[in-house]
Amino acid sequence: MELGSVSAAHGSVESGTMAGVGKCILVTGPPGVGKTTLIMRICENLKLSNPSIKLQGFYSQEIRQGGERVGFEVVTLDGRRARLASSTISSPESRQWPAVGKYKVDIASFESLVLPELKIREDTGLFIVDEVGKMELLSSYFFPAILNILQSNIPLLATVPIPKFGKDIPAVVRLKNHPGATIFTLDKSNRDAMKDRIYPQLAVA
Repeated sequence: MELGSVSAAHGSVESGTMAGVGKCILVTGPPGVGKTTLIMRICENLKLSNPSIKLQGFYSQEIRQGGERVGFEVVTLDGRRARLASSTISSPESRQWPAVGKYKVDIASFESLVLPELKIREDTGLFIVDEVGKMELLSSYFFPAILNILQSNIPLLATVPIPKFGKDIPAVVRLKNHPGATIFTLDKSNRDAMKDRIYPQLAVA
């Protein structure tokens, strides 16, 4: 997957003035451009530079069978996994799950793993959320947990989808309009350039 350069920073907030309450770095771009890869590389660098930093959150990963994508799972930063969505599962329980495209979303599985990861703790240095998208937002508890993080003094690094057919998800619009938000848009360009742009803002948090 290829990553790109930053296209814009939202609002007038500069990196030198973002260390206060509600610091929110959003990474966006088309599917497959490498948002998750970028997030994980930043996490690795932060751990190397500050081994004592406490990172909380999750990232999303495709589930593939025979080269075909059949679902998604969420993975915590310490490797625990839970199903997010599936296009192949068929059970009486799954028939009640909401759908996003061809995928049925297992909200209970998602919440059981992710919600505890989004709880604010005294030693938390950074929250990672990959991503704030349609499937995740089917949980009525997920976005309130994100807003609670923004009200704390703990930075948030999150990925968000690009607008589909020119229409953005209302929750994503709310994040983008947050006064502490800076938005980085990935395209087919240099991965290190993007990482090196975001990492310094978090290394001093």
